[in-house]
Amino acid sequence: MDCVLTLIAAAPDGLDDALAQGVRGALRDLGADTGPVRWLAEGRACDLPFAMLALEQAEAAARPILGDSPIDMVAQAAEGRRKKLLVADMDSTIVIGETLDELAEFAGIKAHIAAITARAMNGEIDFKAALRERVSLLAGLPGLALEKTWERVELMPGAKTLVATMRHGGAHTVLISGGFRYFTSRVRALCGFDRDLSNDFEYAADGSLTGKVIEPILDQAVKLETLVRVAGEQQIPLRLALSVGDGANDLAMIQAAGLGVAYHAKPIVATQARTRIDHGDLTALLFAQGYGADEFRD
Repeated sequence: MDCVLTLIAAAPDGLDDALAQGVRGALRDLGADTGPVRWLAEGRACDLPFAMLALEQAEAAARPILGDSPIDMVAQAAEGRRKKLLVADMDSTIVIGETLDELAEFAGIKAHIAAITARAMNGEIDFKAALRERVSLLAGLPGLALEKTWERVELMPGAKTLVATMRHGGAHTVLISGGFRYFTSRVRALCGFDRDLSNDFEYAADGSLTGKVIEPILDQAVKLETLVRVAGEQQIPLRLALSVGDGANDLAMIQAAGLGVAYHAKPIVATQARTRIDHGDLTALLFAQGYGADEFRD
């Protein structure tokens, strides 16, 4: 079978054999050849091998069967599904929430900053201009606020497992963010990424923020360029790269990678990405690559 449809439930017991067989039957009804259901995690995720059917047709056949169940699906070619490069956004992807919004709470302007962030992440305003504006409002914020913000940062469920398992499988892993190195360097160390790239605050002599971002700013174009450059450095074809993010500044790298995933994404990203994870945690990206739960690493 040259293609595979992976079903991934948000809950540990959210997928049963009857539902999987129902989707398999729908594929056959459209003329597909199908193989037996292969369980990646009992009750949680399974592969449905198929042939003689377009990927979009397979997904369309599955949707009525799945209905409103919190189950994600990924249709792709079976060959090369295990990726050798991971390029991941940080805020609202590898960590919960937006670090700059949380930092703004210490200046008493979280709601104002968060509103600008939301518009930028949905592609409504220019990312660079929005970043400069948000940081300018934090001028004079003491370095202690950065420390307090870091203490609140929580990893997205499955983040460590995603990175550790892919690295164990021989993948090179990159954390890239339009956010700031103060946070990406710590998340890189915590999760085990090979490297991180992000922006830098300008600091005053006393360690407080000046309200300026050190130029040039890392944006959507740099994320795409980094994906292509690192793939070249590592001699990895883009078809063997996985990129994941949630915001408009992630869209270019999501569309360029062999497996580009919109993860709990903003509408502009979710509607334009080939693959979406709307329900599951980050281990869904491992199931999508055909990893069984018994292969996961922490």
